Amino acid sequence: MLTELLSEIKSQKNDVNAKNLQRFFKTKKGEYGEGDVFIGIKMPIVRGIVKKYWKYTPLKDIQELLNSKFHEERMIGILILVQAYKKSKKDKLKQREIFEFYLKNTSRINNWDLVDLSAPNIVGDFSGIEGTEILKFLAKSNNIWERRIAILATGAFIRKRIFGETLAIADMLLKDEHDLIHKAVGWMLREVGKRNKEVLEIFLKERYKEMPRTMLRYSIEKFPEEKRRAYLKGNI
Repeated sequence: MLTELLSEIKSQKNDVNAKNLQRFFKTKKGEYGEGDVFIGIKMPIVRGIVKKYWKYTPLKDIQELLNSKFHEERMIGILILVQAYKKSKKDKLKQREIFEFYLKNTSRINNWDLVDLSAPNIVGDFSGIEGTEILKFLAKSNNIWERRIAILATGAFIRKRIFGETLAIADMLLKDEHDLIHKAVGWMLREVGKRNKEVLEIFLKERYKEMPRTMLRYSIEKFPEEKRRAYLKGNI
């Protein structure tokens, strides 16, 4: 089935879309996505391929997809893995196998969309079963994508109105130097605030003046305008 899957992917190649995606995902030298290569497949088509093939794609074939230089092939591999994990809810051994496979391949989960569509559903969910030490380990990584996995994975806890994990990882990443981490942390803090504004404000009170500006802007995005201005001016 892998041969058929790869053939279908290649049949959807679109050079115009590929060029646009390469610009959007910052693939030039020195940019965060340096060297990433796109075929030009839009997400609805990607999801259609995943739906068609996920049942027939074992981990060894997913590994081949993740090893690909093409972004969309890695995306399809990741989304097949997410679907396989979701469908294994009653099989904890299978979920562990997928979780461990994911962690062995973090070097191939190497752009923000690949992280964002997978980390909460696999790493976040499994951490809720087995413990969150892995999130702290990833948050200390030199690899930006592993750090992003750490904070995005806490989205699984936020959905359950459990906020401690997000706040702990956000605290660890408070002085991270990368803009993509600032955005990710701010996004997760905003999600906490949408569910419990008081919890977010308690967290911000001691930290907002030292937070990167982008992180702060994202985290207070849903606040009333007057309060947003006060935070940005340091007048809270």
